[in-house]
Amino acid sequence: MKTVSVHEAEDMVLGHDITQIIPGKTKGPAFRRGHIIKRDDIARLLDMGKENLYVFELTEGDLHEDEAARRIALATAGKNILLSEPREGKIELSAAMDGLIRINTRALYELNCYPEVMLATIHSNQRVKAGNVVAGTRIIPLVIAENKIRDLEESCRKYPSVVEILPFRSLKVGIVTTGNEVFSGRIEDGFGPVIRGKVRESGSEVMDQIFVSDSIDMISQSIHELIDKGADLITVTGGMSVDPDDVTPAGILKAGAEIITYGAPVLPGAMFLLAYLGTIPIMGLPGCVMYHKTSIFDLIYPIIQAGESINRKDIVMLAHGGLCVNCAECKYPNCGFGKGMTILSETKTHYERVDCTDLRH
Repeated sequence: MKTVSVHEAEDMVLGHDITQIIPGKTKGPAFRRGHIIKRDDIARLLDMGKENLYVFELTEGDLHEDEAARRIALATAGKNILLSEPREGKIELSAAMDGLIRINTRALYELNCYPEVMLATIHSNQRVKAGNVVAGTRIIPLVIAENKIRDLEESCRKYPSVVEILPFRSLKVGIVTTGNEVFSGRIEDGFGPVIRGKVRESGSEVMDQIFVSDSIDMISQSIHELIDKGADLITVTGGMSVDPDDVTPAGILKAGAEIITYGAPVLPGAMFLLAYLGTIPIMGLPGCVMYHKTSIFDLIYPIIQAGESINRKDIVMLAHGGLCVNCAECKYPNCGFGKGMTILSETKTHYERVDCTDLRH
């Protein structure tokens, strides 16, 4: 690039997009990179406050912002990610399908330690729809040395991907509803309709619901009955508090499940239980799932539906952002609730901090 006065720019090739902003009306490129500047353009450029311009004059070993952004996007995009065309030097990455967005945060932080480049993403581990923009990238200057981009590309090859979409499975969900008051018919079940609605909305189905009393044996037997019928996920509702009649955790344990956590740093959802019986996840759901529009169920269920396993440390990571502030109008997932769980990696390296001083570029 070289800088020239706008008065001297006639017949020269513009080296960058020029954005025009008219408050309340429009914001967009008035002139695109590659535009040959005409005499009539000069007055408009001056009206936009442009006294000087960059004109296109690349030397060997340099990359223009559009090509650099394209290469960064290709290096970071994983499964089920679509790339936009460059616009004002930026490329957007969007979901090619409904699924769970997964960000390798260690790779993301490492990439952004490189000078003159950037990649911004939404939070990991949330449900996204096809077409949702999930990341954007560009370089900071108009031109960058190609060897810097090659170094970045090489760094990205250490990871399977930086940004990817995990497809959702269609699950068969079984419900075990506990409680003498529901089992005897004294009160109507409130959990079933909520879970059925959320599961149906996700593209899965509730294959059966079994009502049991506050009996450890009945809870255990019902879990095995649902697994024998082909359940991919079991939710056990109610009986998750500390009252003498709340025996759901004991029933799950008697079924032979390994309890990953009983309790979570999430409100609503502190009394949540997660266990695995073989490969089958079992979720012990507290009463808040029935009463709150958004709860820990909405944080954990999409991860399970995407086929990911969850451990105790993953649950602990929910503490940062684990408090729902009960907005008058719920905007989840477009809020901070549950966004602290920036994990889900085969190596679990997401927990490690990245020291930018280690990157000598």
